[in-house]
Amino acid sequence: MPGGRLTQQERQRIAAGLGDGLSYAEIARRLDRPTSTISREVGRNGGPGGYRPQQAHQATVQRARRGTPAPPHAGEPPGGTTGEGIIEMAVRTGLPRMTARVHVDLLLSEDGRRTAAELTRRLKVSPASVSVAVNYLVQHGYVRRERDPQRRRDVYVVDDEAWYHSIVIGSRQTLEAAQAATAAAEAFGLDGPVGQRLARGGTFLERVIQDMMESADRWRALLT
Repeated sequence: MPGGRLTQQERQRIAAGLGDGLSYAEIARRLDRPTSTISREVGRNGGPGGYRPQQAHQATVQRARRGTPAPPHAGEPPGGTTGEGIIEMAVRTGLPRMTARVHVDLLLSEDGRRTAAELTRRLKVSPASVSVAVNYLVQHGYVRRERDPQRRRDVYVVDDEAWYHSIVIGSRQTLEAAQAATAAAEAFGLDGPVGQRLARGGTFLERVIQDMMESADRWRALLT
């Protein structure tokens, strides 16, 4: 695995990968670099929506000459920890990248509140992209939408209860899948291999979801 600083050519390939919608892990694999290197490089140079390879290379050269560390980018918490790692974990679980970026930006905000305009400006993306992302998050219980009556605009809020509501919504969706499997099993006939397979799957999902909901209810007080 190569070591040392990224070259200008590697930075151009990073920009190309971001433009193609590749994950940090995939870009890192193609460059034979650690994923953390790519995440750190992008995070300190404008983020996924604002990364410019030439500017990033020049900034790195200037920092090397001064012998000073990279400044934190907008929204970076103290201690140099960014939200990029959280975004990557969310993407690996199946969350769309833009949706993950919006969710993490809300999570890392001081009061857990952002307007659509603030998200658009901070993430350097189009209002349409933010709209799609927040609609997904609201639909799945990760955030809620509030109305600001004075300014006549929506405010998107993430609070501790959001974790509980997202589990409830996800559980309901999985329970629907379990019920569909059970219904299909009866249609195929419980005396045949297909029906038995579907019945076992439906029962498994139903029992797991019941346990999950009981656990969520039992520990919900930890969020208040």
